[in-house]
Amino acid sequence: MLSALGLVLLLAACSRGVEVTAAPEASSAACRAASAKWPATVGNQKAVDTTSDSAAVHAWGDPAVIARCGVAPPGPTTDQCIDVSGVDWVAHRLSDGVRFTTFGRTPAIEVLVPSAYAPEPLLLPAFTAAAQTIPQGSHRCR
Repeated sequence: MLSALGLVLLLAACSRGVEVTAAPEASSAACRAASAKWPATVGNQKAVDTTSDSAAVHAWGDPAVIARCGVAPPGPTTDQCIDVSGVDWVAHRLSDGVRFTTFGRTPAIEVLVPSAYAPEPLLLPAFTAAAQTIPQGSHRCR
């Protein structure tokens, strides 16, 4: 069974760009503001094309690091919650990388980082400016 990240990367090999769909709240004002702050590079990797026409979806490198704004914020979880540059992220280990989701911000930003970029959390500072455009709610990592 393929993980979510593996499926996205497998589909990317069959298309003109990284195959990824926009999140449900991608067209929100919050995501429009966040997408204006996507980094030019992530881990020295340049932006690559995606199949989505949404500015709330972006990708960098090969294998692709993928960011999507507009996902549902995570609720209570036993997954690791970390603070990186003042932004809280829930880290969910996948078979081929890590899915990071902002915690306490609505809508949330999801960043999929392939294990080729380990240690994966070191890429998160690139997303600080985008994540901070969405106000921090009352939920925080503890």
